[in-house]
Amino acid sequence: MKVVIGGQVDKKEVEALVKEHGEGVTTSVKSDVEAAMAIKSGQADIYVGACATGGGGALAMATAILGKDQCETVSMPGRKPDESKIKQAVAQGKKAYGFTADHKREAISLIMNALLNN
Repeated sequence: MKVVIGGQVDKKEVEALVKEHGEGVTTSVKSDVEAAMAIKSGQADIYVGACATGGGGALAMATAILGKDQCETVSMPGRKPDESKIKQAVAQGKKAYGFTADHKREAISLIMNALLNN
């Protein structure tokens, strides 16, 4: 599985958390536009990104390039990641996931587990 890291903050930390999920996962850190284009062109499978709100800077370019139906805001200020909603988004085939930087560890763990066990 190829995972691209976009978003506005903590890209290296997000990449390190994604890499904790196995040897079959490859990562690359890109700008938001490059990361979204990698998904659209089939060069990558999944986009993840963090920002202050979870749905603004983390997903703005992904939403514009891929469409809202391919994107999921996993967490927001005051709303932690919800495992059942993440599993539902993965089952729906969504490709881009945004979350707040303070929820990155929990969000990445839930996203990657849902993707790898789907």
